[in-house]
Amino acid sequence: MPSLPDVATPDVVTLAERAAAAQSHDPHVADVALKPAFFDWLCRMGDNSLILGHRISEWCGHGPVLEEDIALANTALDLIGHTQMWLGLAAEVEGAGRSADDLAFLRDAMKFRNLKLVELPNGDMAVTLMREFLFDAFHFELLTALTKSSSPRVAEIAAKALKEVSYHLERSSDLVVRLGDGTEESHTRMQAALNKVWGYTGEMFAADAVDAAVAEAGIAPALSDLLPLWQRTVGEVLDEATLSQPEQRFDAHSGGKKGRHTEHLGYILAEMQFLQRAYPGASW
Repeated sequence: MPSLPDVATPDVVTLAERAAAAQSHDPHVADVALKPAFFDWLCRMGDNSLILGHRISEWCGHGPVLEEDIALANTALDLIGHTQMWLGLAAEVEGAGRSADDLAFLRDAMKFRNLKLVELPNGDMAVTLMREFLFDAFHFELLTALTKSSSPRVAEIAAKALKEVSYHLERSSDLVVRLGDGTEESHTRMQAALNKVWGYTGEMFAADAVDAAVAEAGIAPALSDLLPLWQRTVGEVLDEATLSQPEQRFDAHSGGKKGRHTEHLGYILAEMQFLQRAYPGASW
C-alpha cells in the first residue's frame, strides 16, 4: 500500500498532478478530430450504466426476498460506480470544465445517449431480471473486447468493470433459468417479460457514425462482431430456461443512442436530478 503524504507536505496538489502525469499516456484523449465521437461514445457507456443502475436501485427495500433485495442494490451500486469512470473520462475528453456529476445531473433528456432498453419501467421481477440478463450478456462481451482497446484509459475502466459484470451475468442468467424452468406461473411471467423487452435489444447492435469512428480508431469493437456472441449466450440460457425466443423483430425500438427516448426517461431524470436542479452546486 502506498504511503500517504506527510501532514507537513506544503503542496499536496503538486503530488496529485505528478501522480496523474504518471498514468498511461492516452493519445485518443487529446485527439481533436476524434473528440466529438469519442465523447459521445463515452456518454453512451456511462449513460447505460447510470440509467440501468438507477432503475435497479428502485427495488431497494422492495425486493421479493431479502437476499435478492441486497443483490439488486449491489448491482445498482456497481453500475453507478462504472458511470463515475465512464462519465469522468467523457468530461476529460470534452475539456469543457464539466465533471461526471455535471454530465449526470445537469443534462436534459435529449442529451442522454442510453439505450431505450435500460430506461423501461421495472415492471415485475420477471421484467427486471429479463432486461438485466439481456443487457448483461451484451455488456459482458463489450467489456471483454474493450480490455484490448487501443485507448489505455478505456481498457483500464473495462478491466475493472468486467469483474463485476461477470458476476452480474452469472447471477441474472441463473435466475432466468430457475424462474423460466420453475413453476407454471414463473415460466409464464418470464416468457411474457421476454416478449415485452425483446424488441428493444437490437439497438445494442445498431451501429452509426459514432460507433464506426471509435471502431476505426481501435477504441471499441465493431458491434456486429458482438452480435453472434450475444446470440449464443442468450440462446443457450433461453433453451435451458425452456423459454421461446420471440418471433418479432429484436430491433423494433431504437433511437436512444441519438437522444430520442421514451417518456420514461424524463420521469427518471426528474427524480434523479431534482437536488442539483433545485439547489445548484449542492454538495455533501
